[in-house]
Amino acid sequence: MALSSGGIRAAAVGVAILASGLIPGQCGAQTSGTTATATATTGDTPAYWGWAATPPMGWNSYDCWGTSIDEDQTLANAEYMKDNLLSHGWKYVVIDARWYDDVSSYDDRNFNKERAGAKLTADDFGRLLPSIARFPSAADGQGFKPLADKIHAMGLKFGFHMMRGIPRQAVKAKTPIANSTFTAADAGDTKSHCPWCPDMYGVQNNEAGQAWYDAMFQLYASWGLDFIKIDDLSVPYHGEEIAMIRKAIDKCGRPIVFSTSPGETDVAHADEIKMLANQWRISGDFWDRWKDLNHAFDLVDRWKGVGGPGHFPDSDMIPFGHIGIKCTIAGKDRQTRFTHDEQLTLMSLWSLASSPLILGNNLPDTDSWTLSLLTNDEVLAIDQDALGTAAKRVSQKDGLEVWVKDLKDGNKAIGLFNRSDADGTVMLNWADAGLTGKQNLRDLWQQKDLGSFEETFSAPVPKHGVVLVKASGS
Repeated sequence: MALSSGGIRAAAVGVAILASGLIPGQCGAQTSGTTATATATTGDTPAYWGWAATPPMGWNSYDCWGTSIDEDQTLANAEYMKDNLLSHGWKYVVIDARWYDDVSSYDDRNFNKERAGAKLTADDFGRLLPSIARFPSAADGQGFKPLADKIHAMGLKFGFHMMRGIPRQAVKAKTPIANSTFTAADAGDTKSHCPWCPDMYGVQNNEAGQAWYDAMFQLYASWGLDFIKIDDLSVPYHGEEIAMIRKAIDKCGRPIVFSTSPGETDVAHADEIKMLANQWRISGDFWDRWKDLNHAFDLVDRWKGVGGPGHFPDSDMIPFGHIGIKCTIAGKDRQTRFTHDEQLTLMSLWSLASSPLILGNNLPDTDSWTLSLLTNDEVLAIDQDALGTAAKRVSQKDGLEVWVKDLKDGNKAIGLFNRSDADGTVMLNWADAGLTGKQNLRDLWQQKDLGSFEETFSAPVPKHGVVLVKASGS
């Protein structure tokens, strides 16, 4: 039984019912019944929103290592996070794409030419396994469990990237799907495929398709997976597969934070995606270019009012520090091209937006400047505020903007931004920001009190820069 996009939305927004008899959190494959959306709920609130009540903070290997990351490099970044960032809230270590291939291109645009038809590491049920050449602890069918155990022992959480769908090699071989009577050929949609990655076919919205995703997440849960980023879901928007993935996660018995990628996700899907994923990309791949950061302001504004605790519009990874080591799609091995002022702007905007904060740099190479940005607890507290709402743009003129975010304690975080190419002065008017009376202002980047003000406040802001303040009533 297939569902239309409208049917998915209706099923997701209400209290879901599993026609198969399996309840959310119960492991097992569905081999009969309907594929209707199954999201564990408490009232109208999905239970999975509690798995990431504040925006996830962590690291992803892509911006520095592309699709070539190995076990030693992963552990080196995890060790750095444990020693330098964990105490400030950073905890997710995420391996990006194509960890199941022994060989990897440094440029995604070459996948179809270089890796089409490559033999991918998989188990007897077609489920992809880590390449032993790159992740030797995965030998003897152990998968990512040994690596996940090491990362968990550091007090961190483990995640990885996956492509939408089912391996083409499994479909062609009619590989059996675990815990079901189906084969991969029953689940695969050979007319649906990613235009830039040759590994997968899409999954049909039928019982076999659900059985595939169920079996996949049963394996991942057994490895100790905490976070999954699934690619090729958002553009074009694959609502049926997103709903099937949601259902499989809820049945697997482990809380796995679900991130969809890439963007720009169409805001027309806002009501649906916020009921199915913990975070969803609102941008295409974001790189260390001012044009990307300048565009991010308008993307954040487009999604205002949609996010909240457990469900966050995702502005994408943070390309600070040392990047491009093996990922050459946006430039060769380099230090970030963002100026210091642009880096302050990015961290301020992402924090005001309640966006996930996922670093893309090679952490062991982090310099003192970058580390100071990543360990400013006053700024990070704005992103992690329990209210979980995004800031709103309250004034805009000639590239000078004011953004205001309500905080759980009743105070407000305010960003005075200069998107223009010349230094300027940004004016904050109480009437625009919803402020009244005397307000004590604190500069969060400088970590100093500015004093008490009434009705207005102005500050010089360099081009592409920001002044980030917290306002509290006297």
